[in-house]
Amino acid sequence: MPTIQQHCASMRRLHQSGCFVIPNPWDVGSARYLQSLGFQALATTSSGAAWSMGMPDNNITVGMALAHIHGIVEASEVPVNADFENGFAQDALGVARNVALCLETGAASLSIEDSRRDPQRPLFELSEAAERIAAARAAIDERGSGALLVARAECFLTGHAQPLPEAVRRLQAYAAAGADVLYAPGVLTRQDIAQLVQAVAPKPLNVLSLPAMQLSVDELADLGVRRISLGGALARAAWGGFMRASREIAQQGRFTALAEAASGGELNKFFSDDLAQRKAPGK
Repeated sequence: MPTIQQHCASMRRLHQSGCFVIPNPWDVGSARYLQSLGFQALATTSSGAAWSMGMPDNNITVGMALAHIHGIVEASEVPVNADFENGFAQDALGVARNVALCLETGAASLSIEDSRRDPQRPLFELSEAAERIAAARAAIDERGSGALLVARAECFLTGHAQPLPEAVRRLQAYAAAGADVLYAPGVLTRQDIAQLVQAVAPKPLNVLSLPAMQLSVDELADLGVRRISLGGALARAAWGGFMRASREIAQQGRFTALAEAASGGELNKFFSDDLAQRKAPGK
């Protein structure tokens, strides 16, 4: 298995040119399968993790998050980004302390968002949010692993009156505070994406792929996007199949939706081959 430093170096190289998809597994099995498809990096998903624990998004504790991140990292032979929500702290000192704990999981990068979890005041004030990013940067640099820091502006997801100009203002401030990668989840249009790419250049922009966006990997790459996340979409896809089948059984007494389920034989073969590969000499 690569060392933490090697994972961090690999993650950094991925952001230097081109465009790549960093999908979001929600458990060990999904991480192993995504890795088998050739994805060069993975990212945890706060929503997928929470749902797997019977919780709504943004309601797990820092301890629960760290255990989940560690499990995904341990299951992966590619670098992993940790969705670390808002750092699980209200002040910069707390963010720095928790970022240090997150790095101990072996994550090669981590994201910090500027959401307060308060409907009345959805976002931290810009000066405070930038201070939190600077504190995370200092915590990463102090440990010297080379992990990347992703700064998220949640303007589009929290109903800000002017999400694009506010996202530009915030992402530029976060870049100045030491973020390596900038991210404004919820942006949809070509024009807005291109403006964000230009606003944070030469630093890379991460975009959350959403169905309403209707843009392919190649189209996003042409706009200058460096990294594409899926968030909780794959977890929701899995939950969608489960919910449709279970509701049909409970409400109609029918089992037709189960015909779309993955083959048990296919799953067993994949995990048997995967386990054998992990146990092979030199692994």
